[in-house]
Amino acid sequence: MSRFERYLSLWVALCIVVGVGLGFFVPGLFAGLSRLEFASVNLPVAVLIWLMIIPMLMRIDFAALGKVGAHWRGIGVTLFINWAVKPFSMALLGWLFLSVLFRPFLPADQIDSYIAGLIILAAAPCTAMVFVWSNLVGGEPHFTLSQVALNDVVMVVAFAPIAGLLLGLSAIIVPWDTLVLSVVLYIVVPVIVAQVARRVVLARGGEGAFDRTLAAIQPISLVALLATLVMLFGFQGQGIIEQPLVIALIAVPILVQVYFNAGLAYLLNRISGEQHCVAGPSALIGASNFFELAVAAAISLFGIGSGAALATVVGVLIEVPVMLSVVWIVGRSKGWYEAGQSKTISNEASS
Repeated sequence: MSRFERYLSLWVALCIVVGVGLGFFVPGLFAGLSRLEFASVNLPVAVLIWLMIIPMLMRIDFAALGKVGAHWRGIGVTLFINWAVKPFSMALLGWLFLSVLFRPFLPADQIDSYIAGLIILAAAPCTAMVFVWSNLVGGEPHFTLSQVALNDVVMVVAFAPIAGLLLGLSAIIVPWDTLVLSVVLYIVVPVIVAQVARRVVLARGGEGAFDRTLAAIQPISLVALLATLVMLFGFQGQGIIEQPLVIALIAVPILVQVYFNAGLAYLLNRISGEQHCVAGPSALIGASNFFELAVAAAISLFGIGSGAALATVVGVLIEVPVMLSVVWIVGRSKGWYEAGQSKTISNEASS
C-alpha cells in the first residue's frame, strides 16, 4: 500500500470538508452539474467512476478461474458470505438501526433512502482493494486472485436481482430499467474495457510493461475517487451542515456489518480446516465492499443528492481504517486459528 493509499481516509475526510464547503457556498455550480444527465445517469460522475474502476479491474486475470478448486472450502465460505449473508444481514441491520433505534435522530423522509444505499453497498463485494488487504495478512495470492475473478463473474448476474429483491422487500420502489443499466455501465462495460486493455498491454510489452502501466494509471483512479467525493458531498452540502449527526449514525450498521461478516467467514474457514493464508483474505473479501460500484448505482437509481448516495459514500469514508483493523485482528489471531485448524484436521484423519 502506497503512502497515499495508507492515508486514504484522511484524503476522504478532506474531500468531504471541501465538498460540503463548496456545496454550501457555491450551490449554483453543483446545480449545473446535476443537470448533466442522460437516461438517469449523471455524466460527470459516470466518467469519474469509470476512471476509478477500470484501472482496478485491469488487475483481475479471469484465467485464474481455472484454479478455484484448489481452495474450494475458502471459495465456498466467501461466496456464501458475499451472496447469501452480507446483503441480507445489511438489510436487517439497516432497518434495525436506521428505521428503529436511530429513527428519532434522522430525517424521516430520508430513512428509506439511507437503507437503500446500505443494501446497494452490501450487494457489491470488493475487488481491487482486496489485493492490498490480502497482502497485508500474508494471504495466498492464487486464492485471492481466483476469488476476486469469480466474484466479478457472479456480480454481473447477481447484483441486480439481489439488490432489487432487497430494495423491494424494504418497500422501496425499484426502477429496474435503471438498475439493469447500472449493471451494464458499471460492471459489464468496465470489465470488458479493462480486460481488453490488459491483453493489449501484455501482448505488446509483457508483465514489465503491464506493471508500469498499472503504476502510471493508479493515481488517476485515486484522484477520480476523491473528485467524485467532492462532487457527492457538494450536492449534499446543505443537508450535511444542517445534520452532521447523520453520517455517524449511518456508519454504525456498516461497522457492525464489517466485523460480523469478517468474523463469520474467519470462523467458518477455521471450522472447515482451511489454511490461515486462505482464511485471512476470505474474511477480508467477505467484509469489504466494491464501494465505487455502489456509489455509481446509488446515484443512477436515486439521484446524486439522495440519501442512498450519501450512505454509500459513508462506506468509502470508513473503509480503510476499518479494514486495517480487521487485518490486525486476523494477524494477531493466527496462533489461535492454527490451533483450531490442527484439531479439525486431526479429527478428520481419525474418522
